[in-house]
Amino acid sequence: MATLASLSLHSAPCAGVLSRNSSTSSRSNHRVLRIEANKRAKKIRQVILREDLQGIGSVGDQVKVKAGFYRNYLLPTGKADILSAKMLKEMQMEKDRIEAEKRRVKEDAEQLAAVLQSIGPFKVRRKTTIGKLISGSVSSQDVADIIKSQVNRDIEKDNVIIPEINEIGEYIAEVILHEDVSARVRVNVTAS
Repeated sequence: MATLASLSLHSAPCAGVLSRNSSTSSRSNHRVLRIEANKRAKKIRQVILREDLQGIGSVGDQVKVKAGFYRNYLLPTGKADILSAKMLKEMQMEKDRIEAEKRRVKEDAEQLAAVLQSIGPFKVRRKTTIGKLISGSVSSQDVADIIKSQVNRDIEKDNVIIPEINEIGEYIAEVILHEDVSARVRVNVTAS
């Protein structure tokens, strides 16, 4: 297929075409339009991505890619589909569902943050050595376990950030509940 800009038009005499206007069967010189393409047209496909592809786009994006890239890579690996009205509607519904799920998770995290901040300090008991020093230390796993026992919600130890705790006292720990939501909780270390 050639684009209109890349076409060149030539007219050439055509011998052997009979004229309908002449009463004799003489041959006249009529011109025939011959079309030649100077270049091959670029073949572009408009696709919807099913996976995030670095440098191309993310899930649900509509992108234009070369036909060979689509045919040889995107189609066999299932990473994209040709854009159609049905596919566009499906992808929009999927995007809406994902956005609603993200909002729900964020709202749950905000509610849990409010609960964690409203609860009094979480108490951790440790043996003491000399004065206020404790034997061992308080880890983020300890804080996560105490939160789980009091609130009945699983918190990953990687999401609990605590200062170095080596003495009896009250400390502030940060619990990351969502990429946009964190809660500051009080941890009270007491002697056992």
